[in-house]
Amino acid sequence: MNDLLGKLEEIYKRWQTIADEIAQPEVMSNMKHYIKLNKDYKDLMPVIEAYKAYKNVVENIANAKQIIATEKDDDFREMAKAELDVFQKNKDELEEKIRLLLIPSDPQDSKNAQLEIRAGTGGNEASIFAGDLFRMYQHYCDKKGWRMEVLSLTEGSVGGYKEIIVNILGDGVYGLMKYESGVHRVQRVPQTEAQGRVHTSAASVVVLPEADEFDVELKQSDIRKDVYCSSGPGGQSVNTTYSAVRLTHIPTGIVVAIQDEKSQLQNLEKAMLILRTRLFEREYQKYLDEVSSKRKTMVSTGDRSAKIRTYNYPQNRVTDHRINYTMYNLIGFMDGDIQDIIEALQIAENSERLKAAE
Repeated sequence: MNDLLGKLEEIYKRWQTIADEIAQPEVMSNMKHYIKLNKDYKDLMPVIEAYKAYKNVVENIANAKQIIATEKDDDFREMAKAELDVFQKNKDELEEKIRLLLIPSDPQDSKNAQLEIRAGTGGNEASIFAGDLFRMYQHYCDKKGWRMEVLSLTEGSVGGYKEIIVNILGDGVYGLMKYESGVHRVQRVPQTEAQGRVHTSAASVVVLPEADEFDVELKQSDIRKDVYCSSGPGGQSVNTTYSAVRLTHIPTGIVVAIQDEKSQLQNLEKAMLILRTRLFEREYQKYLDEVSSKRKTMVSTGDRSAKIRTYNYPQNRVTDHRINYTMYNLIGFMDGDIQDIIEALQIAENSERLKAAE
């Protein structure tokens, strides 16, 4: 048995142990442990599938070699040689795939994500561009079959958003969307520009793994809750009920205020979700800082000034500066066709991870 097959056998045994443990009635009584086991089981599935395929191809290679060594019929031996070439190619491809699968991935990759888009330099044009980025991600989420939930937004005075925070729900959302964190720069003639000159504006994007209640221990005694009437433009009250919610996390000073929903309960739920994720970010930041120092594909959420991408409208060009990737299909890109650039970033990251593992 080769070393890789032996390593995969060990993982397969661990996977079977997890499956047996999940089936035990007493495990259900510890929900935190049960959820972790289910996640571990699901995370190992791609490795298990690759292991079964790899084991099969190794057996096929052994059988083909046996036929070549012992079979007297020339036709049979030629068929076995042809099959052996195919099996060997499959084995090489599977080994490359398995090497990547065995590199520890970001444990948060399978999670939902919280996406924050904020207008940066450029005044009203920056807010319009923030709105364009949001629609781009909306279209991408539609293509992936993911669901978006708006948690909070502040509209720009002539369109777009000064800030918008959304939750994205689906399989493996964070693992793909994490590459979008950083400063996005746009070069175009603004709608507000009468002279027809090209301006440069920017919006910042932050993508965080959604924190669930098992990730962050949030004590109610650490939270001060204030309720007040929602206000509209100019600060005037838009309703007479105390539906808006402001949460202050006393130990850290983090403040989250939500007033988008008419119900105080709905605003409270959204505020708690954002607060949990902001607290989780503080811990997760240490990991991101370490990763971003080693990988050009990832930007630390603490470095909100890192320019990652330029959208040049006059040249119909999108350039990702992390991997010097340029494409000339800006219109399609803004319509949500961003998968190619995400895959290019994944390939670059996998290459970096492989080098680090060697």
